[in-house]
Amino acid sequence: MGKFKKIATSIEGVYIIEPVVFGDNRGYFMETYSKNEFSELGLDYDFVQDNQSKSKKGVLRGLHFQKENTQAKLVRVIKGEVFDVAVDLRPNSKTYGKWEGVILSEDNKRMFMIPKGFAHGFLVLSNEAEFTYKCDDVYNHEAEGGLAWNDKDVAINWPLGDMKITDLLTSEKDSEWPTLEELKKTDLFKDL
Repeated sequence: MGKFKKIATSIEGVYIIEPVVFGDNRGYFMETYSKNEFSELGLDYDFVQDNQSKSKKGVLRGLHFQKENTQAKLVRVIKGEVFDVAVDLRPNSKTYGKWEGVILSEDNKRMFMIPKGFAHGFLVLSNEAEFTYKCDDVYNHEAEGGLAWNDKDVAINWPLGDMKITDLLTSEKDSEWPTLEELKKTDLFKDL
């Protein structure tokens, strides 16, 4: 039996990954990544950078991508709960402009595998969340790009619960990203 279960989503190449968790009265143990196991699942990535962030409830980070040094990402939550989203920006994809979202939490231990060519972001649902990313290319500040998190054409159904749109906390940069319609007019990815 493998140590990971790959669950297909509505978008080709985007997967939910469930690790096998071994638990007893002391706690639990699980592998969070294995190059060999992932390769056996058809997820053959060479991760070169790990990132971690901490955010409070209502923080919405994203939707981010890189125009060069495009990154595939394996993301998970180690504390708290987030709603994680990937938006397909691959120019010739049949699901271009579509999104997929999943709840990631310290309890469900799910991971989200997002290939190159996607905008990525998340909304913190718990009082606090710590989030980790494995990336298959380095961060390139000069190639940073983004998509408006509230683009009406993409129409992400953010699960606000008891929050209001006005409660959401975004960076100034994240509140100014262009819409999908505006992105269509650009040469989006140079190395995809």
